[in-house]
Parts: sequence; C-alpha cells; structure tokens
Amino acid sequence: MLDDHQLLRRYATEESEAAFSELVARHINLVYSTALRRTNGDAHLAQDVAQLVFTDLARKARSLPENTVLAGWLHRATRYAAAQSLRTERRRQRREQEAVAMNALEPEANLDWNQIRPLLDEALDQLNSIDRDVVLLRFFEQRSLMEVGRAIDANEDAARKRVHRALDKLRIALAKRGITATATLAPMISAHAVQAAPAGLAATLTTASLAGAGTGTFTLLKFMTMTKLKLGISALVVAGASTVLVVQHQAQIKLREENQSLRQQINQLKTDNENLSSRAVTTGKSLPDEQFNELLRLRGEVGVLRRQTNKLERSLAATRTVQPQSPTQATQQEQSPALPEDYPKTADGATKGIFEAWGRGDWDAFFANFDVDGGREMWDKAITDEMKSNLLGMQVVSIGQPTNSFGPNMWFVPYTIRFKDGSEKTMRLHVAQDPKTRRWILKGGF
Repeated sequence: MLDDHQLLRRYATEESEAAFSELVARHINLVYSTALRRTNGDAHLAQDVAQLVFTDLARKARSLPENTVLAGWLHRATRYAAAQSLRTERRRQRREQEAVAMNALEPEANLDWNQIRPLLDEALDQLNSIDRDVVLLRFFEQRSLMEVGRAIDANEDAARKRVHRALDKLRIALAKRGITATATLAPMISAHAVQAAPAGLAATLTTASLAGAGTGTFTLLKFMTMTKLKLGISALVVAGASTVLVVQHQAQIKLREENQSLRQQINQLKTDNENLSSRAVTTGKSLPDEQFNELLRLRGEVGVLRRQTNKLERSLAATRTVQPQSPTQATQQEQSPALPEDYPKTADGATKGIFEAWGRGDWDAFFANFDVDGGREMWDKAITDEMKSNLLGMQVVSIGQPTNSFGPNMWFVPYTIRFKDGSEKTMRLHVAQDPKTRRWILKGGF
C-alpha cells in the first residue's frame, strides 16, 4: 500500500486525482478536528479552513521536501489557515462559538476534555516538530508504533520512547496552563481529539482543492469557500450533464453565426470582383495597375473566405454528430465478463478476500481476482519483498460496516488486522467496484 510520500509524488508527477483523494481521505479527520478546535467549535468555519488547507497542499505538493511528515505539515497549515479565518470572521465566530457541543463518552471525562480542548493546540505548538509529529501520528491518527517509527526513520522501540517523551512534554505544557488532571491524557486525546468530518466533505474538498490549485481558478475557489461548499454530489452530476448540452448548443450557434458572416463577406467580395471584371471587359483594355491589383486582392480574399467557410461547415457538422453517450448505452455496448460464483459481492467481502490472499502470500491469486489503482507495475515497484514478508501470516481480526466514499461504487471499509509479530493495525480500506466488469479495485487505506 502506498504511503503518504508515494501518493504525493504520484499526484505531483502524474496529477493523479485518485492519489490526492486517498490523501484527503487519510487526513481529513485530523485537519477538520484541528480546525474545529482552532475555531472554537464553529463547524462551518472549520470546513472553510479544511478547504484552504487541502487546496494549499494541492498547490505545494511538488515543492514539499521528501522528509516531510504530512500529518505535521497539515497540522501547521491548519493552524495558520484557522488564525487567518478567525481574524476575518471574528464577529460571526463570537455569535456561533457555543453552537457546537462536544460528543461525550462520560461526564467526568467530558469535564477534563472541556478544560483541555481550548489549550490543546496551543500546547502542541510548544513542542518541537518531531515531538508534535509523533503525538499526531500516534494519538490523533491512531497509527501503530511501527508506522510512527517508519515516519521518523526509527525502529519501533525508539518510536515508543519518543512518543512517551513527547507525551510528557505535552503534559508539562498543559500543566503550565493550569491543567493538572492529565493522568489519562493519552486515552482522552485518542477518544476526543479527532471527530468524524461531515459525510461527503472529503469528496467535496478533493474536487474543490484540485480545481482551486489550477491556473485561473481563484474566483471559483473563493466562490466555493464563501458558500460553505454546500453543493451536493448529485447536483454536481446533473449540472455537469446540463453543461455539456449547453456548451454544445452554444458552439453550434456560434458556428452558424460565423458561417453566416463569412458568407455575407464572400457575397460582397464576389460583387466587387464581378464589377471590376465587367469593367475590364466593357472597356476592352486592361485595368489600371491600381484597380488590377485590387481585383487580384479581392479574388485572393474570396478564396481564403471560401476555405474558412468550408472548415466551419465541417466543424458544424461534427458538433451535430457528436452526442453524449448515456450510461445505459455504454453498458449495452460492453458485456461484463463472467466472474466465479464465489467472487465477493460486497465491499467487506472484497476486503476480507484481499487480506486473506496477502496473509497466505498468494499474490498470483490476489492479482487474478482484484485490480489495484495505478496498475500492477506501479504496485510491484511500491511493495517490496520485505513488505510482503511482513504481510505473510497476517490475520483478519474484524471487518466493520462499509460506508460510501466518493460515489455509488466506492466504499471505505473499517478493519483490524494482526501481524505475525502480534501487533495490530486499524484503518479503513478504500475499495471500488468497476460497474462494467464488477471486479473489485483496491484504491488505498493500508
């Protein structure tokens, strides 16, 4: 499975929307929750801040250093974006800061969390970059110690010690601000610090961020930010289909108008040409040099305009023949190949099949039954023999209920797996089903 650096390189070099979508899905909860705390619980402003952060990531992806820990970079970017947004919307923030209530696990823990919440990000700011990165990875994004160590170029034992030291420094920073009930700081942060972003926000931010990172799209980005990104996915699909028809109709009108204008010019030039030619015949002698040159010029312009008219007529005919193809027509043209009877019918079944093939080390069966986003060649380059060895003997502990991600055929599937060394990993696998072949595609989340 591709890590953050590989996904960033893929987006930077190939402009892969799938790679950027996976990055947004991995880190949306961290960015949204940080923005929510920074804006004192203003959910709408937090969405605006998240939009600015991921747009900034799309713009700067090519210039980020190789050793950048993306979680730390996103946390810093969220801090700056939130501060800027608070300065511009201070009045609205004061009116709405009490509107959002924190989800509670139990009353006593809620009291401690309500004390810590306003000061947590300020205390995190006091840590050095590596300490802040390991706290974010371990307690905010629920990464394993092995993954934390990989991010900071250390082994698992060194990562454990680094996390403990960073947590102690965070306790000291909170104690200086009057928070002394920090004995359960780690589980409290894990339980409360990261809240689920609103449904559909990741997909909306992906589209808007990629659009905002392009040239000449500042007006579009500003409009989408000011309107709180409330356009639904279904509305965007309908609007996109309507836009195709409107643009095609306008193109036909424009071509007709240009064609008519050129025909009028040709008729006028023909008239001038015939007048000069008839004068030459009736006088029985050659035209003066000035008028003869004018005749030649007019004849040349007639030829040019006639060629332009023919080209416009061909373009007009082409626009009439090109019609958008409906999904029903596309489905009728291509017949889906037959799949085995035991082939997974659901996203959770596909997730289980993927992990079981990896645990057996049966990579031939994996590629025979599943596709991977980016193709097998890129997968073979990213997955080393050492990684395959670590996956061998892996067991599925649990698979949760799939949730729709970016479309009707795409899902996030929560899972917990146990490696042969006894360590466990909990995340969400991102899978999609090809509507034509019905084969499952592994897109990310491992």
